[in-house]
Amino acid sequence: MCSTCGCGNREMSHEEMHRRGLPHAHGTAVDIAVEQDILSDNNRVARENRDRWSAMGCVAINLVSSPGSGKTTLLEQTIVHLGEQGFYRVAVIEGDQHTDYDADRIRRLGVPAVQINTHNGCHLDARMVAAAADELPVNDSLLFIENVGNLVCPAMFDLGEHLRVVVLSVTEGDDKPLKYPYMFAGADVCVVNKTDLLPYVDSRLDRLKENALKINPDIRFFETSATQGTGLDAWCDFLCGCLERKEAI
Repeated sequence: MCSTCGCGNREMSHEEMHRRGLPHAHGTAVDIAVEQDILSDNNRVARENRDRWSAMGCVAINLVSSPGSGKTTLLEQTIVHLGEQGFYRVAVIEGDQHTDYDADRIRRLGVPAVQINTHNGCHLDARMVAAAADELPVNDSLLFIENVGNLVCPAMFDLGEHLRVVVLSVTEGDDKPLKYPYMFAGADVCVVNKTDLLPYVDSRLDRLKENALKINPDIRFFETSATQGTGLDAWCDFLCGCLERKEAI
């Protein structure tokens, strides 16, 4: 069960939910009220995060995806590519249920990173991110927030980001935007990753983009292969442009 939003409650017995004092459905009023309270508090903190980061000249980017999309590899290669272009003002918050493997991968590149372990939680929230960001040098920087691999719950939680980027690998299928519409509806950018595998999978870029645009007509696309380095020039130019303008898109 997610300790923050309670999205796993359906797996528990009715008696166990009573025993733990958890909200559950006799009717729906209690569940709705609790969810509204959680989201209201989160959104207030998120606004504070965004205002603070904006005042510091920081552009925060919330990276979301399913597990296995290549999100961490894309982030690593983005950092390397930015460094090759002479851009070094990067900080990273890593979200995962367990381990600090991803934060270690980022630190090996010489970039400051803080790991958040959510344990039985399925997403980051604004308070977690605020505390982690306080440990990082974010002035005039790109702050990447790599969320927990999950296309459901992270869609509900604003972290204070200026830009929400959904990373989708071609191996996941081109119907993913239709299956997870809330995530794609709230995203500013879709990075289609692992494009080098297109010849080997039953997935088409035109269909994927068409499906995403049905959900969000304003979403912007970048096509990358993090392992091959293709598409990184356009992606990194876009990120640097966001920081120069101090705004998303």
